[in-house]
Amino acid sequence: MSDNTLAFVFPGQGSQKAGMLAAAHERFAAVRDTFAEASDVLGYNMWDLIQNGEQDALNMTETTQPVLLSSSVALWRAWQASSGASPVIMAGHSLGEFSALVCAGGLEFTDAVQLVRLRGSFMQSAVPVGEGAMAAIIGLDDETINGICDDVAQTSSQVVSAVNFNSPGQVVIAGHTAAVNQAIDALKAAGAKRALPLPVSAPFHTALMQPAGERLAQAIADIPIAQPTIPVVHNVNAACESDPEKIRALLVEQIYSPVQWTRCMQTIVSRGATAVVECGPGKVLSGLTRRIDKSLSSYALEEPDDLSSAVAELDQSTGESE
Repeated sequence: MSDNTLAFVFPGQGSQKAGMLAAAHERFAAVRDTFAEASDVLGYNMWDLIQNGEQDALNMTETTQPVLLSSSVALWRAWQASSGASPVIMAGHSLGEFSALVCAGGLEFTDAVQLVRLRGSFMQSAVPVGEGAMAAIIGLDDETINGICDDVAQTSSQVVSAVNFNSPGQVVIAGHTAAVNQAIDALKAAGAKRALPLPVSAPFHTALMQPAGERLAQAIADIPIAQPTIPVVHNVNAACESDPEKIRALLVEQIYSPVQWTRCMQTIVSRGATAVVECGPGKVLSGLTRRIDKSLSSYALEEPDDLSSAVAELDQSTGESE
C-alpha cells in the first residue's frame, strides 16, 4: 500500500545516544536482524556498543555513521513489517542520505554499512582534531550569514562557510577553528540570537573535506548503485536523481558541499507531501520540519508505540487497510 502524500526522512550525525532503540529492538525482529547483519559486516557487536558502550565511543565519527545508518534501516524494515504505507519520496540529512538510498533500493545495506564506516574515517582524518569547528547560528537570514562568512574567510585566509541550511533562521557554519570563532563574533554583532559551538571533531561539509571526498570517490567506485525505486532528494542540489552514476558523484560531492535541507524539504512539499515520517533515532528532523512548513504532519518512529500509531493513523488518513 502507498500514500501519495507521504515522505520519509532520515537523520544524520547528532541523533545518536547511548541506549537508543532498546524498546524497538525488543519488540521488532526486523530491528534485531538488522543490527546482527551490521555487526557481521563490521566485525564487532554494534548492538552491545549502543546499549553498553560509552557515549564518547558512540560519538566517534567512523562509529556514529554505521550506527545511525543501521538504526534508520532497522526502523524502516520494522515499518514495512508492520504494513506501514510506502512513501513516494525520501530524503536524508547528510549521512541520512545513505540511509534513504538503502531504503529506496539504491544501495545494498551491507555495502552501505562498510562505506559509511570508511566515510566517517575519511572525514575524521581530513582535518586534525582541534583545527576545525562547527557552530549553529540562530536567528539570522542565509544571505547575512553567507556574507559574513565570506568576509571572514577573505580577511583571515582561512575556511569558514555555511554548511547546513537546516531551516529558516537555523544555519550551521564550519571551518578552521579560529575563523569560525571570528565569524561567531561577527554574526552576534549582526544580530544573531544565538551562536552555539557544536561538539564535533571535524568541520563537515566544508572545502576542508575535499581530501575525504577524494578517498570516498575511490571507495565508492566499485560499489553497485541502482536506480532507487522511491525517489531520493539529494542534499547537494535538492533534486531527485535516477542515474546511478550521477548518484555516485553526488554522494562524493556531498561530503564537501553544504546540506541544503530547507530546499530538500521544499522539494518534498512540491511533490505533494503532506506528512513526513522521521525514520531514525531522535526527533531532530521533526523539529526542523515544523520550522520549514507548519502545514506538514510529522511523525517519529524511534519508540514502538509511536511507530504503531503512525502506521494506523496514516493508513486511516488514506482510507486504506491491511
